[in-house]
Amino acid sequence: MKRFLKENGLSLALFLLFAATLAAGQVLTGYRESNKDKVRHGESAESMGEYLTGSHFLEATSENWESEFLQMAVYVFVTVFLFQKGSSESKDPDRVEEVDRDPRLSKHKANAPWPVRQGGWILKVYEHSLTLAFVVLFLFCFALHAVSGCANYNEELSQHGEPEMRVAEYLRSSRFWFESFQNWQSEFLAILSMVCLSIYLRQRGSPESKPVDAPHSDTGE
Repeated sequence: MKRFLKENGLSLALFLLFAATLAAGQVLTGYRESNKDKVRHGESAESMGEYLTGSHFLEATSENWESEFLQMAVYVFVTVFLFQKGSSESKDPDRVEEVDRDPRLSKHKANAPWPVRQGGWILKVYEHSLTLAFVVLFLFCFALHAVSGCANYNEELSQHGEPEMRVAEYLRSSRFWFESFQNWQSEFLAILSMVCLSIYLRQRGSPESKPVDAPHSDTGE
């Protein structure tokens, strides 16, 4: 158990933080806020189960997850061919890195992942699987945001006696894109800050930082 915790401590800690902020934070506060709004408009309060399957919770959650997965998809992809001199988040622009090695040269290694030994289209998908996974997750959350956001907006429209809107109309609305862009820009700002600040600032012991005694001009970890 001690070895398991040591080898998986980062994932476990991040999962616990995610679960705590989602369940104890977003769910409880969102549930109270949603019911306050319903009572304010003369509607009956909903149960926790109804809230978790309702548009208010799904729209808020998918809207945030969408931006996170977009951020990671873009970042993983652009770091293949774009560089930042001196940043620990970039490959060195002056040399070939290990991650650029052609996996086809390792097809005969016994400990190579199965897709590498298999080759062909399976390897082609596998060597881009990280970006593809984030793109799929982004598209799923984007679609969920559109559907749940439209449902949530229609609830507001009905409270004011206005006609409801279809999902296609909602996708063309300024509200949908305002919800998206206000999250997207913050994610790209966070990544930009990490790339640039890691040139000059350090955190001893973190793989996201260069060694404390490394010169600013050193690129990579």
